[in-house]
Amino acid sequence: MREFSVPERLGGFGALAAVGAAIWPTVTAGTGMALPCLLRTVTGVPCPACGLTTAAVALVHGRIGPAFLANPLIFGLAACTVASGVLVALRAAGVMAPPRPWSSAQRRRAGRAAGLLAVASWLFQMHRLQPDLF
Repeated sequence: MREFSVPERLGGFGALAAVGAAIWPTVTAGTGMALPCLLRTVTGVPCPACGLTTAAVALVHGRIGPAFLANPLIFGLAACTVASGVLVALRAAGVMAPPRPWSSAQRRRAGRAAGLLAVASWLFQMHRLQPDLF
């Protein structure tokens, strides 16, 4: 069994999130269960991932505007999911070589990019939700 690349793993996560988003409204309607943000519940401050469940459900149901307003990061995850699906299929067909391990410099760049995305998302959520901090 071959190792999957980071984008392929992220795409796999996105595919699972899409399935979950498709069935989540049925679960909440039947049980009344919800997934509150733990950080926001305890501190009143939203986390960078606040709104991702709402955004995923909206996107799966074709509501682009509400998905963007809840958390724009969902579009990056959706794009990675589609691209990684194609990538996995091409690799399985032998058209593309298996992934090579990332160098330490590539891992550092990816970590910095992920950190910048988290900060940007957190700032977006702080603006969107405007918590009363004082």
